[in-house]
Amino acid sequence: MSLGTLRDHRWTVERPNILVVACSDGRLQEVTDDFLLNALGITRYDRFYAPGGAGALAATGRDFSRAQTMRAECRYLVELHRITRVILLFHGPAPTGPPTAICADYQRKLPEAPAAVVRERQNADAHELHLHAREFAAEASIHFYRCEVDENGWATFVDLD
Repeated sequence: MSLGTLRDHRWTVERPNILVVACSDGRLQEVTDDFLLNALGITRYDRFYAPGGAGALAATGRDFSRAQTMRAECRYLVELHRITRVILLFHGPAPTGPPTAICADYQRKLPEAPAAVVRERQNADAHELHLHAREFAAEASIHFYRCEVDENGWATFVDLD
């Protein structure tokens, strides 16, 4: 059964040189695409989406082996695709945002932790990842952001660099 031909977009052998590491939470898909396009001017990028996003690369709590595996996978993509820039995204509620916006991966890592504790852990994880960037980003530049959802459901991206 044929699903039709997509004629408006043509495949190219050239790869993007940007890798975005983000959470697989589908509620963030459109706001992330909008942020990348309108705030950073990024239209073409490789995607490394997994529960926790950038946090999946951090050895928070008991996730050391997962973090090592995710770092190896990220580095593999960076080297294979000749990535020069890695965008690392975290997400959660703004200080006044709904607890349901807490990243589920961080809820798993830090059961029952309030949003403020998760936010601080994400900041610490970003710092730790910055110190060990060569493990997963090789020579690519890295940039950290956090998508914060407010009490009205509006998302704002905060620069963590």
